Amino acid sequence: MTAPWIGAQLRQLLSQRGHAWLLHGPSGLGQYALGLGLAQAWLCDQPTADGACGRCESCHQVEVRAHTDLAVLMPETVMLELGWPLSEKAQADIDDKKRKPSKEIRVDAMRDALEFAQRTSGRGRGKVMLVYPAERMNQVTANALLKTLEEPPGDMRFVLATEAAHQLLPTIRSRCQGHTLTWPTAAEAQAWLQEQGVPAPAAEGLLRAAGGRPEDALRLHQAGLDAQAWARWPKALARGDGSALADWSPARIVESLQKLCHDLQAVQAGAEPRFFAAADLPPVADPAALGAWWRDLGATSRTVEHPFNAGLLLEDLVTRARTALNSRLQTR
Repeated sequence: MTAPWIGAQLRQLLSQRGHAWLLHGPSGLGQYALGLGLAQAWLCDQPTADGACGRCESCHQVEVRAHTDLAVLMPETVMLELGWPLSEKAQADIDDKKRKPSKEIRVDAMRDALEFAQRTSGRGRGKVMLVYPAERMNQVTANALLKTLEEPPGDMRFVLATEAAHQLLPTIRSRCQGHTLTWPTAAEAQAWLQEQGVPAPAAEGLLRAAGGRPEDALRLHQAGLDAQAWARWPKALARGDGSALADWSPARIVESLQKLCHDLQAVQAGAEPRFFAAADLPPVADPAALGAWWRDLGATSRTVEHPFNAGLLLEDLVTRARTALNSRLQTR
């Protein structure tokens, strides 16, 4: 079932003209869902003002990931996660362990997509290219797409979805009509989370842990995050107890520490915290120490995917966090 805030935006986009849309905004707001919904509606045999009918042969082909007139450009890791088939060669290379799935949109995938753009529509309703996340194009793939965006075949439409529009080439952005994803209300987001199977008592806490982004909140739930445990760990960490983080991946630990540091700096500046309730935060620490900790976490995030010893990394992160959290304002 389409989330209500996605459905409203889909109706808005379908009422407008344009051969290329750039959907952008923070993660977790539904860029992929909106992009796929737009593509499916464009290809649908019996579209309505609300989008695709969901019953025709075209919609069925989209649902089973085998539409003749839809090209999906994604990193291989994302395609596998979302259930899209890889090309035969790419799948064979990965199965034979010649390489790992790519985290970027590969040049050969872009070449296949551009060849697709030149073909005649198989079902007679035009063709669509969906690019997500668009910021995963490197310079070569982006420039290759640019040429087709500049001179699109007559029946070709594009939808690019991104969480980092600033990373795209200005020439890519300028050739697309932009749409900024809208934030749902807390009530809408919590109701949607409950429809996805998140217990009502946990929905509010998970939504807070995700910074108000419902799809991110659902991913946290699916990853097993307990909302009550999320609320307790900052004060425990200030006491030097990092046991709540022990089962998390290094990337998740660093991201969570960044959320904590962000909220402490926000409170220090007189703003509301975003990821935690104010009552769940430890006392405000020294601004200089928090600033240094923030920079340190940023540097760590850039190398956290490397094969470190997870236990030693956790111990080091907890030690540095405790030092920052227990620093106190200097008074004269």
